[in-house]
Amino acid sequence: MNSARMIFTSDCSTVSYSSSGTHLLSSGFVLPRRYYSTGFNPLPLPSLRTQSLPLRCSGSSFVSSVSVNPEACAKVIDGKATAKQIREEIAIEVSRMMDAIGVVPGLAVILVGDRKDSATYVRNKKKACESVGIKSFEVNLPENTQEEEVLKFIEGFNEDPAVHGILVQLPLPSHMNEQSVLNAVSIEKDVDGFHPLNIGRLAMRGREPSFVPCTPKGCIELLHRYNIDIKGKRAVVIGRSNIVGMPAALLLQREDATITIVHSRTPNAEEITRQADIIIAAVGRANMVRGSWVKPGAVIIDVGINPVEDAKNSKGYKLVGDVCYDEACKVASAITPVPGGVGPMTIAMLLSNTLTSARRAHDFR
Repeated sequence: MNSARMIFTSDCSTVSYSSSGTHLLSSGFVLPRRYYSTGFNPLPLPSLRTQSLPLRCSGSSFVSSVSVNPEACAKVIDGKATAKQIREEIAIEVSRMMDAIGVVPGLAVILVGDRKDSATYVRNKKKACESVGIKSFEVNLPENTQEEEVLKFIEGFNEDPAVHGILVQLPLPSHMNEQSVLNAVSIEKDVDGFHPLNIGRLAMRGREPSFVPCTPKGCIELLHRYNIDIKGKRAVVIGRSNIVGMPAALLLQREDATITIVHSRTPNAEEITRQADIIIAAVGRANMVRGSWVKPGAVIIDVGINPVEDAKNSKGYKLVGDVCYDEACKVASAITPVPGGVGPMTIAMLLSNTLTSARRAHDFR
């Protein structure tokens, strides 16, 4: 196997060099070692006297050196296939519950406004419910709906025995108090796991939340199903949102990992991240985590889903994660793709939480 050095460039592309010092393009065209190209402007190479090429992360002054095998590729953690397997397991349990006690789990979704992305998410959740036999209840309200009306619908679903889970699609219009609306959902039906009591219990040793937020739960489920050890590992969570970052860190802590949270005020994010055995990236910034951030053999769960311009795509854009996949996959031992990684798992965990709620309500085991 030929060894090679690799430069990670500012646009998330890579440049490989063979042991003979030539630049190998995917087309087979060879450039002299003294040049590499980023976009259309050839730039002079730095000295290659050291054993590995320097690399510079985009948007950062941090410079480090890394050696990689360009033929190496991390194991793909296939969230789409795993979610399909989980949905099949859920469908079996829903059918068993119906046959045994005549109860079908029910999920209510409230959508306020006409955001296309939110409408797409709700539509996908409805299709997912149908695929496993869960009954879906849907409320679509206009953008100018008053908060009091939303609260009335929540109150009705709280009292409806046919509804076992309630989901308020976020974000809400700016004139509504998101915290007040989410707090109105009964904790017994908070299948999104956002109720402060659920988060509080998640943070406390010896307490169990009624439900765990779906995306972080999906991240941990992927690690479990791919037999990736968490106990005793160093884990870095990039991002501290209430929806993903903070609960993901709490879940990793429950699994006995040693946790560091990297956020927008962290001055040495690359250095900290590069110490991690497990990285969960949930910051919403395209290709932020470069190959230089990743310790060889680390496991990466990429929660981000960001549109970037792509003239070759009929839509004019493509979806990428918070991690530069092309770089990181050459350093990590396992990584989730975007799309097809964490996204499908989020909906699968929502279905799982709804089933759990129904079983709990009817003491069905």
